Order: sequence, then structure tokens, then C-alpha cells
Amino acid sequence: MKRSQINEILREADAFIKKMGFHLPPFAYFKPDKWKMLGDDWSEVRDNMLGWDITDYGHGKFSEIGLTLFTIRNGNNRNARYQKPYAEKLLISEEDQICPNHFHFSKMEDIINRGGGNLMMRIYQSDKTGGLSPEDVTIMTDGNRKTVKAGTVIRLSPGMSITLPPGQYHEFWAERGFGKVLIGEVSSVNDDETDNRFYEKQGRFPEIEEDEPPLFLLCNEYGAAI
Repeated sequence: MKRSQINEILREADAFIKKMGFHLPPFAYFKPDKWKMLGDDWSEVRDNMLGWDITDYGHGKFSEIGLTLFTIRNGNNRNARYQKPYAEKLLISEEDQICPNHFHFSKMEDIINRGGGNLMMRIYQSDKTGGLSPEDVTIMTDGNRKTVKAGTVIRLSPGMSITLPPGQYHEFWAERGFGKVLIGEVSSVNDDETDNRFYEKQGRFPEIEEDEPPLFLLCNEYGAAI
């Protein structure tokens, strides 16, 4: 992805988040030069990859396959310095923009439609080999437990949520004709390095062509504290 494209995505995401009445923490707006000057007192942001996260999953087609995320808080299962057993994110899904089919080995999460359009989510249970099970799937939406056929698409309108246990495949997108969706994610600790199992191999963080200076750094770009 070009840095200019990422910068434009960040501007649009920030405007949409504000339109939805949500406020990001101050570090969301730290400029790259400021990160160079910040010391160990900001290591929780760096070590736990808080902040902006833009991905096209290595496909180079962000509008078709991609996601905009902001990690607000997160623990760290590999560093005893951080004791939080939970994480919270905001995600923005565009109309017909696919977040590819995946599950998590250990993370349980609630995915919440915080506003905008309708969130569409296709659900499967994984089998013992990591494939898609043909068996029915038990799901929980806003406290309502039910069983659906494998591959069922769940429609989450604003205010609705779904609980995703470990091992449950899910892919999602914003429904065409209803606008982008602001998604909340509340979960156990998030670990993008070891806990994601995509049904088809995907990239995670974009390779960036630097055609202009970065507006804000992404969560994998902070570097070490001074």
C-alpha cells in the first residue's frame, strides 16, 4: 500500500469515528517525530501494539479485502509486565469489504455493531484439522443462544453483537447500500502474531511504499523507546 493511501484511510477513519460520537485516546494523534522522543513510560502502547492498524491482508485491494482497526487497550500473554487479561478495539468495515475467514486459537471476543450500517458475518465451526466443519454452529447474539447451519450469514444491525469463542471461523463485511460500520471488539488478550488462523493464507501488516510522510504511525511502526 502507498503511504498516501494509508494517510487518506486514517483521515476518513478519524472523521467517521468522531461522527459516531466516539473519542480516541491522545496517543492516536501523536506525530511520528513525537514517538521518537518518548521513553519507557509509553512502552505499553508500543509493546502491546495499541493504536492504528490498517491492513489489506497482502492482496493490494484494500476496498475489497481489508480492514481499519484501532486497538485501545490490550494485555500481553508473553510479557508479565502487563497484567490486563482483556483487550478492546474499534474496527471500520466498508461496504462489501471482506475481512477474510479466520478463527482465534485462544481469544474469545464480542463483536458489536456500534453504528453506521449493517454488519454481515458468515460463521463456521472449525474441525480438528483447522478446516471448515459442515456441522451446525451454536452462536450467541446479545445473550440469545441458537443453532444455525454451517456457513449461515448473520446480520447485525446497529446495537447488536455476537460472541465468538475460540475455534469459530468468521468473516465479515458491511452490507451494501447501508454504509460503513463502526465495530467494537471486546475480548481476551489479542495476539496477532500467534493467535490467528486464516482459512486461506493471508498477509497481516501491509508493505508500504513511502510516497509521502506518514500522518500517524501504525501499531507495528513505533520502534523501541529511547
